[in-house]
Amino acid sequence: MNSSKSPGLAGFGVLKNSTCHTEKKISVFFSIIFMTVGILSNSLAIVILMKAYQRFRQKSKASFLLLASGLVITDLFGHLINGAIAVFVYASDKDWIRFNQSNILCSVFGICMVFFGLCPLFLGSVMAVERCIGVTKPIFHSTKMTSRHVKMMLTMVCLFAVLIALLPILRFRAYQIQASRTWCFYKTEHVEDWEDRFYLLLFSCLGFLALAISFLCNAVTGITLLRVKFKSQQRQGRSHHFEMIIQLLAIMCVSCICWSPFLVTMARIGINEGRSKETCETILFALRMATWNQILDPWVYILLRKAVLKNLYKITSGCCGVHVINLHMWELSSIKNSLKVAAISESPVGSKQMNLQPLSSMGQ
Repeated sequence: MNSSKSPGLAGFGVLKNSTCHTEKKISVFFSIIFMTVGILSNSLAIVILMKAYQRFRQKSKASFLLLASGLVITDLFGHLINGAIAVFVYASDKDWIRFNQSNILCSVFGICMVFFGLCPLFLGSVMAVERCIGVTKPIFHSTKMTSRHVKMMLTMVCLFAVLIALLPILRFRAYQIQASRTWCFYKTEHVEDWEDRFYLLLFSCLGFLALAISFLCNAVTGITLLRVKFKSQQRQGRSHHFEMIIQLLAIMCVSCICWSPFLVTMARIGINEGRSKETCETILFALRMATWNQILDPWVYILLRKAVLKNLYKITSGCCGVHVINLHMWELSSIKNSLKVAAISESPVGSKQMNLQPLSSMGQ
């Protein structure tokens, strides 16, 4: 009987021939620390984002804050659910045969690993696309990118990630207990069937695609903002755009650094049909690197806020002897100009006038 098609026995062959030995105390320590720090960090970031959303009702930033809140909430539940299952497995001495007779826990664990792995990457790419539209097409963004549309995008991203996570279950392919006996994922040992290879390559390709979209959109957004700034032809206030693009660049860098080892490892296993030289310790290291992404994401919003950036700018400017620009006045004028553009664009008469005459007064 093929173990990949028999849910009750999935992964038990790995338990008998496991060659991956992990120190239990160290592994439990890592799991508890990761889960605790992740929950606290994401909870703090959620509070900050919710307060910012309630205080700052500007359309262009409201959509970004909704997407950012969705990303942080996803990271929070990822730490809560996956961390709780991992701690339970360690507490049960990794005796899967005793508490996983029907393979339900392993299936839930595998689904959560795939969903909470891909969903933050997808949301990061959607945030980059949203900011790219907001900077390059501000009129379209202010009139068409409503909160309802953003919530629909969040729902579609989550449903797509759920579909990818449920795909093996729908195809009657059970998730496998990995060699370390601490987590469940796609089959990574002795991969011979094309479908097992497909799942590994699908996960890796979708992850790399999300990172590539984020890189491309952030590059376009950054170049557009720099060109507008250097040419001094601002048609819309841009201070809030710079804050968000800095956050997006930080998220992209963190995602690339944390996820690349795991995505590359899964791709190599899929391409080499499980005959790659990836050891259990290598896979565990890549997995822990990916876990750090969900810990560092919320700190992007905690540390890279406008108030923090303003203080850092003043400190660095004072140390270097550079004249400090009055950012407070720049911020107020930017908000007024942005609201004025949005108000004019929403009226049919105003949109025609904007096409006939340049808003030169808003560039100051």
